[in-house]
Amino acid sequence: MRILLVEDDKDVARFITKGLKESGHTVDHADQGRDGLFLAASENYDVIVLDRMLPGGMDGLRLLETLRATGAKVPVLFLSALAQVDERVKGLKAGGDDYLTKPFAFTELLARVEALGRRGRSEAPVTRLSVADLEMDLLARTVKRAGRTIELQPREFRLLEFLMRHAGQVVTRTMLLEAVWDYHFDPQTNVIDVHVSRLRQKIDRGFAFPLIHTVRNAGYILRAEP
Repeated sequence: MRILLVEDDKDVARFITKGLKESGHTVDHADQGRDGLFLAASENYDVIVLDRMLPGGMDGLRLLETLRATGAKVPVLFLSALAQVDERVKGLKAGGDDYLTKPFAFTELLARVEALGRRGRSEAPVTRLSVADLEMDLLARTVKRAGRTIELQPREFRLLEFLMRHAGQVVTRTMLLEAVWDYHFDPQTNVIDVHVSRLRQKIDRGFAFPLIHTVRNAGYILRAEP
């Protein structure tokens, strides 16, 4: 695999580069965020290993957010001494695929990098979702059920997309607030109930069977079975 390592600590970079090369991989190295972004945007890599804290005015989060904004899908493994849960969540929300805290064992880093490389080669981007007779086209931003087009508002589309991506799983209020409304706290309103009710009217009303179900004291689930 061809790997880009963006790491400012010379000793850590030397250690990782040596180990990856000994494992048969090709490694390019950048020690600043802007240099790393230039390489990531101009070359084709199978995996990027990215430090969170970088000098030069662009840290790892900003680098990855900028890279993802260009449409780049390359798998990214974050390296960081920031081990708190909220820091890991920030890295994953910025577009990271995995997060490894320092200090780390090289064998674990290698295993994670190679797993990301396999995932990047095998997974094609998802452009369509379907559950029973419900179909969503993520590129055209259209929804059909039993061949009938259903018009949704942008928020309703995001809500349905999240439910469809988690079909068969109970989706909690907290999950919906974070994923659809980008709230990291509960505003104590009935906004979710209102939107789910509106979505039900469009998705379930007039069809043979309901897809959106309430799970008492838990949340909602989208499935064909009652």
